[in-house]
Amino acid sequence: MDVSELDDRDRAVLNAFQGGFPVVHRPFEPAAHALRSRGVDVDPAGLLDRVRTLDEEGVLTRFGALIDAEEIGGSASLVAMHAPEDEYDEVAETVNGFREVAHNYEREHPHLNMWFVVSVADADRVPEVLSAIEDETGQETYNLPKQREFRVEAKFLVDGPVPEGDVDLSHLGPTPEPTDRGTLTPAERDLVLAVQDGLPIVETPYEAVADEIGADVDWVVETLRRFNEEGKVRRVGVIPNHYALGYTENGMTVWDVPDDVVADVGPAVASLDFVTHCYERPRHDGVWPYNFFAMTHGRSEAESRERIERVREVMAEYWDVGDDDWDTLFSTRILKKTGIRLAERADANTA
Repeated sequence: MDVSELDDRDRAVLNAFQGGFPVVHRPFEPAAHALRSRGVDVDPAGLLDRVRTLDEEGVLTRFGALIDAEEIGGSASLVAMHAPEDEYDEVAETVNGFREVAHNYEREHPHLNMWFVVSVADADRVPEVLSAIEDETGQETYNLPKQREFRVEAKFLVDGPVPEGDVDLSHLGPTPEPTDRGTLTPAERDLVLAVQDGLPIVETPYEAVADEIGADVDWVVETLRRFNEEGKVRRVGVIPNHYALGYTENGMTVWDVPDDVVADVGPAVASLDFVTHCYERPRHDGVWPYNFFAMTHGRSEAESRERIERVREVMAEYWDVGDDDWDTLFSTRILKKTGIRLAERADANTA
C-alpha cells in the first residue's frame, strides 16, 4: 500500500497510536473511543480491521510493544569502519555473517562508509567480536558506544487527522509499582520474547499472549504496564514502516560539540520533534572528531536538509558552530537489518 492510498481513518490510526496504546483486556474499545472523541468515526471492530490491514500491507513493521533492549540485559554498540570500494560487498558479507551484527548500513562518508550495530548478551564481548571482524576483513573498527541518551522517539506522522500524534492511553489499566530488580524472572523472560515481534492483532491481544506462554492474562497486562513504567517497554502501539510512509531520507548528523555544553545541547536538540535518536558518543582521535549524534528523517531531500538546518540553528544557540564542526551521513543502502536478538540477552539476565 502506498502512502497516497491511505484514507483519513488510516492516517488517524497511524498518527494517534504510535505510542500510548491501552494495555487493558480489550484495548481496541478505549482506543476507538479516543479516536471518536477526535472526530474520527470508527468503532472497535473497524479499528482492529484497519490495524490488521496496515500490518498486512507493510505500512506497519508490527503492532505491539517496543522493547528497550538495554533494559532487558546485555549491550549494543554502534561501530564504524572503512570498506574499500572494490571490496565493499565482500566486506559487507563478512560483517553481516556475524550473528552479533544486528543492523548494517552503507553511509556517505569519504572514509567511514560502513556502520553497524553489535548486540551481545555480555558487554565484555564487544571487543572480542570487533577483533574477530578486524581479523576477517583486514579493516580497523571504531567502537562508538552510547555514553548518554537524550532521545529515542521514532514517530513518523502523516498528513491527516490527529496531526500531532498526541493520543496517549498508556495510563489506562493497572498501575503496578515498578521494581528495582535488575534481572528478569523466567516468566518475564517468556513474556518479553513473546511480544518482541509484535502482538497478535485480535480483539484481546494480551489474552492471546497469555495463552501462548501459559500465563494469566491479568499478570500479562500488569507486567507490561509495569515494564512501561520501568522503561523496559518504551511504548505500546503501531510501529510504522517509515519507508512505506515516504520517510526515505535517513540523515545521521554528527557534531563536534564542546564537552562543557553537551549537557545543555542534548535536551535542546532532543526537543525537536523530528529528531528520532539523539546520543553522546566517544570521539576517535585523528579519525572521528564527532561526539554528538542526532538522527533525522525526511520525506524528501529538501525536507531533510531543512530539518538538519534546524538542528544546526539550535546548536548555534549554545556554541559557535563552524563548517568543519559537523557532517551529515546519509544512508545509501541497508546491508543488514535483523533487529536486536533479545533471546540471548534476556536469557543471560534471567534469574
